Amino acid sequence: SKGWFVFLTLPPRSILIKELRAALGPLSGRGEKYCDEACLIRYLEARNWNVDKSRKMLEESLKWRAAKRPEDICWPDVSVEAETGKMYRSTFTDREGRTVVVLRPAKQNTSSHEGQLQYLIYTLENAVLSLPESQDKMVWLIDFTGWTLAHATPFKTARDSMNVLQNHYPERLSIAFLFNPPKVFEASFKALKVLVDPKSVKKLNFVYKENMESMKTMYKHIDPEVLPVEFGGNNNVVYNHEDYSKLMTKDDIKMTSFWAADGNHAVNGHSVPEVQSRSSQIVAKAS
Repeated sequence: SKGWFVFLTLPPRSILIKELRAALGPLSGRGEKYCDEACLIRYLEARNWNVDKSRKMLEESLKWRAAKRPEDICWPDVSVEAETGKMYRSTFTDREGRTVVVLRPAKQNTSSHEGQLQYLIYTLENAVLSLPESQDKMVWLIDFTGWTLAHATPFKTARDSMNVLQNHYPERLSIAFLFNPPKVFEASFKALKVLVDPKSVKKLNFVYKENMESMKTMYKHIDPEVLPVEFGGNNNVVYNHEDYSKLMTKDDIKMTSFWAADGNHAVNGHSVPEVQSRSSQIVAKAS
């Protein structure tokens, strides 16, 4: 096909990575840290190795990170959003050591659009920080137990959440499991599917606790011995907000240390170079 012909005639990937690095121009502080080789590869993959499109995408992420400062969000800023355990970074990983993020939409406890987005970003940053060096993708486990249309995410929040995920955390999803989705969810999913890029749609797996064949798909990726009982595993662990708060408080210290490691502390000024530096530091995290 034409697509394959174009792909096969591309220069070697190493050259495209160097071209993207050069096209970005000088980066300082966090931007430099964010834009490591793994980061450049993710943005190139997200734009089918088109250097110009990848540059535009990455520059938008740098601007977004400079404005939002996701690495500066701390647990006290978002803890109210986490009280019911509607979204959290699990203490277990998949078989490859990847971070597993659990989402339980039926446990939605707030109506704040900004608060929910901020907590999503905080959780993504934390999940990335928790990845082992050999991995750069995470696993999502979305539990629909108890979900009804009354729990449906408002379209604006769903749209903005997908924009954040796809535009600023490209190629971060390894696989997602939609656990026990009710039939009524299918209609909502068809509407939301238009917001999701086709590559991500292929990573979505519907699994049902009573359907062992579908559960085997999840067991291939997550050992049932570490998977909580509520998700069809053998682990008796359950979400405890107090314990999770302690874990996130420790992780906030790790996050601060990670971003301070570049030695650039002049990030609170208002000059262009300092803002640039901030975005670069921020970018390091996403990579």
